[in-house]
Amino acid sequence: MPSAPPIPVEIAKLSFEDALRELEEIVRTLEQGKGKLDDSVAAYERGAQLKRHCENKLAEAASRIERIQISGGEARTTPLDPG
Repeated sequence: MPSAPPIPVEIAKLSFEDALRELEEIVRTLEQGKGKLDDSVAAYERGAQLKRHCENKLAEAASRIERIQISGGEARTTPLDPG
């Protein structure tokens, strides 16, 4: 399976919320079925890049979340991925 091309810098700079907002707008526009085919294809490609960016941001956040370990009746926190 070929690796995905790098996410463009202008998308990589977006916050999760901004990328998700733009992705939602692209989906709404594509669902309406209006516009030219070439514009729809370009929007779809950008949407795929935004989706990958959002997935990467979520993965980064998950790696920082601490999980609670119950040990001997005491709760302590440790990094989810200490690597």
